[in-house]
Amino acid sequence: MDETYHTYLNRVARLTLPATYESQVQHIQESPKFKPSPSGTRQAVPFPGYSVITPPAGEESENATFYESLKACQEQLLQQLDPGFIVPVPAESFHVTLADLIWDSAYRHATSENPEFEEQLRDRIAQIFEQSQPSLTGGNPMLWQLLGLMVMPRAVAVCLVPKDEGTYERILKFRRFIYQSQSLIALGIEQQYRFTAHVTLGYFGDISPDLNRERLCEKLSQINDKWLENSPEIWTHQAQLRKFEDMTWYDREPDWPVLTF
Repeated sequence: MDETYHTYLNRVARLTLPATYESQVQHIQESPKFKPSPSGTRQAVPFPGYSVITPPAGEESENATFYESLKACQEQLLQQLDPGFIVPVPAESFHVTLADLIWDSAYRHATSENPEFEEQLRDRIAQIFEQSQPSLTGGNPMLWQLLGLMVMPRAVAVCLVPKDEGTYERILKFRRFIYQSQSLIALGIEQQYRFTAHVTLGYFGDISPDLNRERLCEKLSQINDKWLENSPEIWTHQAQLRKFEDMTWYDREPDWPVLTF
């Protein structure tokens, strides 16, 4: 399902083009992951599950400059777009998802059918990390460059491109270790999405029937322009198993699996 290096570069490069924005904004929808509260603001709804991600921004210093740039971008979006249009995620939770595992109804079903599901999942991810680490460590640092904003059906994010082919191939190899694991497949976990390296900034909230979609595209393109000469980079130095209850925070216990690249 995951693409070759050059196919990935070509696809992701198109995601930040004005023509792509013009097409994508015609299909945006309110995210069901956040619902209006009595106070008028939107609150995260339960959406439990597990993912393998990079350490969240609030828990690491190695990529502080990168995440500061993203926080500034998020603030710019909130200032320039209609109030309530984007529901921001906490900047401390910014991260790159390296492998989706299980979420929402599938997670609820698995845990109700198998009381030991979560313990088994953690044990099997730990085994995969241990088995894969020797072939994934060493070599050049795995750096990704911020390419620009991308519009998804229910969210807005920044997409990333690898600095070199080796970085991309190592991440794909890591994902194959996970998704081709018979022990995980036996738990009902399978790959459902091709890899698109990104960091989500927020989800769509109040979408007015009178939304000026042309103006929205212009604002997105203007924000992208500032990254043309100085595009920040993120170092993917570690993968961690994390649990989430909703889309605002990703938690782990001290003894949960970690892989250092």
